[in-house]
Amino acid sequence: MRRIGVLMAVAETDSDVQHGLAVFRQALEELGWREGRNLRFEYRWGGGDVERIGTYAKELVEESPDILLAHSTPPVVALRRETHSIPIVFLTVTDPLGQGLVKSLAHPGGNITGFSVFMISLGAKWLEILKEIAPGMARATIIFNPQTAPYYPLYLKSIAQAAPSFSVEPVAVQIHDDADIEQAITKVAQEKNGGLVILPDSFNIVHRKTIIDLVAHYRLPAVYYFRYFATDGGLIAYGPDEIDLFRRSAGYVDRILRGATPAALPVQQPSRFELVINLQTARALGIKIPQSLLLTADEVIQ
Repeated sequence: MRRIGVLMAVAETDSDVQHGLAVFRQALEELGWREGRNLRFEYRWGGGDVERIGTYAKELVEESPDILLAHSTPPVVALRRETHSIPIVFLTVTDPLGQGLVKSLAHPGGNITGFSVFMISLGAKWLEILKEIAPGMARATIIFNPQTAPYYPLYLKSIAQAAPSFSVEPVAVQIHDDADIEQAITKVAQEKNGGLVILPDSFNIVHRKTIIDLVAHYRLPAVYYFRYFATDGGLIAYGPDEIDLFRRSAGYVDRILRGATPAALPVQQPSRFELVINLQTARALGIKIPQSLLLTADEVIQ
């Protein structure tokens, strides 16, 4: 019986991430690993709380599992503090090299490897989408929690580089709780010609209902990262296919359980991106989605 410790940044009630884990377990079963027969899981759910994630990381490491699966940056950072020997496979992590999690992408060199989600072109794509649905937009407010998204400078740089091409002023706003979210979005609503970019961030994921509801209340154009923001009522999401990352992570877990070392498994970049448009939300917001954008969408929610 092999044991996998799983540390998730979000809450256990997050149905979309639960779906990702189901895909991960199914992929493992196809590789010969079945829960209850030769595999056992131990889960911890951080709920977007960095301190809680740190506590759970210590608990999991003390149980000495064969391998650890970490979802997003805070769990990887927390687990790295606790162990340099137990193999760690991560997914949905931005810039693992810049954050010092690996020595190089091709040769991670330690006990950590996995699947990154950052591409420098994302900033340009988000602004392009916002300008298509709101041609008069002059400012793009980017919201994130620096504690759960320490990699935010990369995304800000990506957006800043693209901003002049779209005649848009990027405005970075740090948030830490529901009050900050409300203040940031209310300010955008009070100014003319504003839009929102919701960065990939476990805090934003956990608080996505608050964000989506406020954006809807003020009828603002906004672009999100993961598809479940759109399926949960957000206007448009563009980013990596996270379910694909869960599926691919199973391959690395399988290889490590069969004797491979994380140091020999290169960090992989996202291979699939998806554009999801919630047309029902667009109608409610009074935003007309151009036909050209609808034709390029991977999914349109009617």
